[in-house]
This record gives sequence, structure tokens and C-alpha cells, in this order.
Amino acid sequence: MQQIPLTGVEEQVYVAVTALEARGQVPYPEVIAEEAGLTEEELDVPLGSLAEKNLLHREDSPMAGLDFGPRWCARQPA
Repeated sequence: MQQIPLTGVEEQVYVAVTALEARGQVPYPEVIAEEAGLTEEELDVPLGSLAEKNLLHREDSPMAGLDFGPRWCARQPA
């Protein structure tokens, strides 16, 4: 499997998302930021670049009226 190069912040965010998922927590931006030790504003660029690299994908809230923001989930290898 080919290794995708990540910046330090991208790796930090990816590790945070996968750790949250492993614990059964929903990876909302606020929780990802806390787990990664960043602010929510600092997440914008790494979340976008990880999505472009096809490592994370965004899922919008499925329940109308209960939107806590998008969830960012790790892509599972095929």
C-alpha cells in the first residue's frame, strides 16, 4: 500500500479523528480540535487537505434541527 505524505498538523488531525472513532466518539470539529490540541480555526486547512487526499470525509448531521456541525470520518481502506 502506498504511503501518503502528511504534514505534522495533518498527521495530528488524522490521528485525533481515528482515536475518537476508535473510542466510539463522534468526530465533530470541536472534539477533534480538543483531541489534537488545536483550535477549531486551525483545523480548516488540515481537514480540507486530508479530504483532498481521500483520508477523511465529511458527513453532515442526519437529524434536522440537531446539527452539531459536520462529522469528519476516516476513510476505511478497501
